[in-house]
Amino acid sequence: MNPNTPNLSAADARGTRAALIFALTAERLSLWYERGLWPTEAQGAALVADWLARTRRSLPMEERRHLSDLSDGLARQIAGALSREAGLYTVHEMMEALDPHYESELAKSLMTQCELLLDGTPDAAGGPG
Repeated sequence: MNPNTPNLSAADARGTRAALIFALTAERLSLWYERGLWPTEAQGAALVADWLARTRRSLPMEERRHLSDLSDGLARQIAGALSREAGLYTVHEMMEALDPHYESELAKSLMTQCELLLDGTPDAAGGPG
């Protein structure tokens, strides 16, 4: 790691990691519904690295792969639990919610699931509310 590239501070690490899981889940679902393809764990980890690099932050590869794996599990569970129409709506809400000014109860519920996944809560991926 470049010494001029800061790691995530302890204060924002949990929130940033949960937001990364959320954004990766949205991206995975979007690709699934648009192309019928699931990104690999490595592709997800690379996307996390790209997103963090925009703010001159980084995470070790092992952590990026872990976040990618968590988002993959959540995305597949959501896709398996929803009809195509409901899934497309969910993706739309998640993508819109990447804008911090957008309010969505569905997105808040999914963000809570991302936080629980990050915390290792066994029942975290119970599907959208």
